[in-house]
Amino acid sequence: MSQDLMYKTVEGILINESTNRPLEWKTITLSNSQVKVEIRMSDDGKFSAIMPFKSLDEEIMISFEGYHLETTVIKIDDFDASITLLPKDKKLDKLIVKGFRIDTKTNEFLLNDSAKGIIIDQATNIPIANAEVSVRQPNLNVMARTNDKGVFYVVVPMSSSANNVTISKEGYYEVGYLDSINSDNRNPIITLVPKTNELDAVIINGITINQRLKETTESVTIVPQSEINSENTVQLAPILNRVPGVFMQSGSLNTNRITIRGIGARSPFSTANIRAYYVDIPLTDGNGESAIEDLELAAISRMEIHKGPSSSSYGVGLGGTILLYPEFAQFNTTNANLYTTVGSFGLFRTVAKVSHGGEKANVNVIYSNTHSDGYRDNNSLDKATATITSNWFVDDKNELTFIGNYTSLKAFIPSSLNREDFDNSPRNAATFWKNARGFEDFKKTLFGINWSHTYNETYTQKTSVFTSFNNNYEPRPFNILEEKATTFGMRTRLLATKDFENSSLKWSVGGELFFDDYNAKQFDNLYQDFPDGTGSVAGDILSNIDENRNYFNLFAEAIYTLKKLSISFGLHVNQTKYTVENQLNNSSEEDFTFDAIVSPKLGLNYEVSSNFNVFGSIAHGFSTPTTEETLLPDGVFNPEIKAERGWNFEIGSRFHTTDRKLSGSVSIYTMAVSDLLVNRRTATDQNITLNAGKTSHKGIEAALGYELINNRNFSMNSYINASINDFTFKEFMETNANFSGNDLTGVPKSVVNLGIAMTSRKGFYGRLDFQAVGEMPANDENTVYSDAFELLNGKLGYQNSIGNQFTYDFSIGVNNIFDTKYASQLQVNAFGNDTNARYFYPGLPFNVYGGVQLNYQL
Repeated sequence: MSQDLMYKTVEGILINESTNRPLEWKTITLSNSQVKVEIRMSDDGKFSAIMPFKSLDEEIMISFEGYHLETTVIKIDDFDASITLLPKDKKLDKLIVKGFRIDTKTNEFLLNDSAKGIIIDQATNIPIANAEVSVRQPNLNVMARTNDKGVFYVVVPMSSSANNVTISKEGYYEVGYLDSINSDNRNPIITLVPKTNELDAVIINGITINQRLKETTESVTIVPQSEINSENTVQLAPILNRVPGVFMQSGSLNTNRITIRGIGARSPFSTANIRAYYVDIPLTDGNGESAIEDLELAAISRMEIHKGPSSSSYGVGLGGTILLYPEFAQFNTTNANLYTTVGSFGLFRTVAKVSHGGEKANVNVIYSNTHSDGYRDNNSLDKATATITSNWFVDDKNELTFIGNYTSLKAFIPSSLNREDFDNSPRNAATFWKNARGFEDFKKTLFGINWSHTYNETYTQKTSVFTSFNNNYEPRPFNILEEKATTFGMRTRLLATKDFENSSLKWSVGGELFFDDYNAKQFDNLYQDFPDGTGSVAGDILSNIDENRNYFNLFAEAIYTLKKLSISFGLHVNQTKYTVENQLNNSSEEDFTFDAIVSPKLGLNYEVSSNFNVFGSIAHGFSTPTTEETLLPDGVFNPEIKAERGWNFEIGSRFHTTDRKLSGSVSIYTMAVSDLLVNRRTATDQNITLNAGKTSHKGIEAALGYELINNRNFSMNSYINASINDFTFKEFMETNANFSGNDLTGVPKSVVNLGIAMTSRKGFYGRLDFQAVGEMPANDENTVYSDAFELLNGKLGYQNSIGNQFTYDFSIGVNNIFDTKYASQLQVNAFGNDTNARYFYPGLPFNVYGGVQLNYQL
């Protein structure tokens, strides 16, 4: 870290030119590209400090309050120079620095202490560049800034007392501590906590190119850990639905669908056309499906939601990308945490955490167990997860991260209801699903290792290797599905940073390989041949399909910054190949390779002022069909299926007032999608998928936050965000029907959220969240809509500590306070006519939960 720098003594005497007398006990500032040193002079006007230099032609600046240099810079090879400081006020006398000298023979390691370390974001482990590190002694204040790797190095004179060290960065809470610094110290790893009201200044995109949120050229929303923990940590939907442009439908805890800007709304039972990553490990499987709700929410420290296909390094999914950051243990700390929640409909949940952090490595183990009887018939759920995360800063150049996750779930499926049952008997399960006692029983295992290697100040290599194993058994009324999947892959990319005199260039180039071996067997379900209550019984095998789904991605991104202007470029190339073999009839393998897809992007960001940025982008994206969408109802591969493609155009702004009481963002976008994948429900309750048209996605997204009160005893913040959507079929013909001009199925016209949150110094906290969702078309014909609805949720809690090691937190929450009847998810284009088609999943009525959290820190 310090080997490339020279450390030299800089000294001199500051005198008044008119009186020829030294200035006593004043402070002079010396600075160069590495550090800024404030020195309090002695009674004879002398000053001395150790400073790092990159080269012998390094420039150094001298400054004194009320004065400026006659000559702007001094070279390191100037010895015994005489320097004049000119007063800004002509009434003041000139000052002269006499005997200004740089001792090129200084051995700072024998005469001085060294402060060195790495500063990272606590939520993401992203290195924080340009953080200010201040080391204070009685007559000296040495300030340094971290480099792009988050590394700082400061040299100070020997001191018998502890040094006062302060670390600060815009967007983060300041950290201060006393430290007796010595040259034998190993590099400490110091974490900074993001401020929730200054997220625009927080560093994002740590997996690829680091930059502040306010400087991005795309629409990005950060969901901090405080928001993730604001609910009961069971349901993800209330959290994501507060993000403009994002809408998560949840028919039950195991039946969910996330959409971003209308993309993915018509996927049958899962999230599609959206990429998801856990650190640098893809959560999007070979099906193209992303099930982030399978992870333990309590194990996530932050979410970054990139809306639209503008993230070249992440697969340019049409809807966007969701990046999840795991919770790591804090360094130099050992914690044990237990959190128990009980609630309506038999909810009982326990989360246990044990974490230990050393000076350079940490490990965090999280176990959770959740049971729910469910609101409806055939709706019980049992879920257990185990998560382990570990981070090891091996040395100055190498960092290793390990992620492991295991999820076991058995959840019964009540399925959707027709209008009459939805209105009159919402607790009932669909008759066929209840008689068959349909459920899903899966076990998923995920492992990944990330290695980051820093070659020098310019180049860094990041490589990830990952694998997963999934087994699923799902009895359904029309058949019994048995699935097995194994995935393996790796990602690697080279990152570089180059600073110029008035500009900088950051770029990344890399690739991803993904191999997915998938087998699906379907069996006849004989439940109707057995007495009621028996449930599903497997009969003859109907199909046995092996599908190998492999792809590679090549990607490159660059961000060029010239003063207040940032320009981003990106390019992504994808090649996907299927190999399908029907094992039942010993047919030969069928190979199908999608055409290579090239997706470029261009973005601009301009800082109009320190608190107002504007941005715009043009980006291309695509989404390949899921495995289910590639298969015809009889299990045969459909070679006519194609990937959806689209172009996204967007402009927006991010802003805040000078005092940061008000902050917000606004985005306006339009996206045109072609080769739209359309799902149709057959008479036997199965799906068939077709490419059938084009869609237009236009919308406005806005988010505002306002700090109502903030003093030493109490704080209160409010927020409001909204999405106004105009999603339509641009061209859509099916048989003799023309749906062109109709509203896009399964997404609301508008979503509005507003809320208020408070905390007190005495430990009390609470929040209220209101959501209004517009009506949604349930079918392409637009003859059936779900009703618009409003929900009000609230939570109150109290947290405190006993001594320095034990803390506790009691909370109680209420969801759907007004007991609103609403559809929490739609089964789009359900089979049948408008009366008997089962479009609607009933949402939960008024429900209550309470939690107790205990934490012990060694």
